Amino acid sequence: MPEGSRGFVRDLRLRWACEEAGLSYAVATVPVDDRAINHLDRQPFGQIPCLNDGELEIFESGACLLHLARKSEKLMPRDPVGEADTLQWTIAALNSMAMVTVPWWFLKICGDDDNQLTGWLRQRLDHLEKVLSEREWLAAGRFTVAGQLMADALRISEVRAFSDRPATEAYVVRATERPAFKKARAGQMALFEAGDETGVPPGRPG
Repeated sequence: MPEGSRGFVRDLRLRWACEEAGLSYAVATVPVDDRAINHLDRQPFGQIPCLNDGELEIFESGACLLHLARKSEKLMPRDPVGEADTLQWTIAALNSMAMVTVPWWFLKICGDDDNQLTGWLRQRLDHLEKVLSEREWLAAGRFTVAGQLMADALRISEVRAFSDRPATEAYVVRATERPAFKKARAGQMALFEAGDETGVPPGRPG
């Protein structure tokens, strides 16, 4: 796994949610080689993560997180208003924000610094800066799975460095200073370090 991707592979989202909610979990790795026979039957795009919970199997990190949120009120309120607020901002993090930040970041690291997504990214970040300047957490007046997902979309170093947005930066810092995030990230990094020692990579990013 390239050094720059470590700490950002999306199984971290599930680890983080489980740590926040106090849900026990175990991590299984997926070999990159021969994934057509050992993984595509579980994840049609050959990515990670996917989640097993008893007889239930889910792929896509957003779907996995919503499943975990239904298991713990720490991740999503149970009152209708708080739940709806969490759901809408969860979808916003995945669709309105990550669909811009991820391709913009990919083009940038490929050498296209002034790519055609830059104006779109600036617009989205400006809108979110206004929202975050008026609240501590994104949804339901407290930390939720929606806030977690948005912080994950925003914590990419190139996105954080994209002009001066103090409210957004403060939000990312609040989220990533949480003990659950630190523990989840340390666990992911330890897995990659163990792979370096054994020569066996832990899996394919998703």
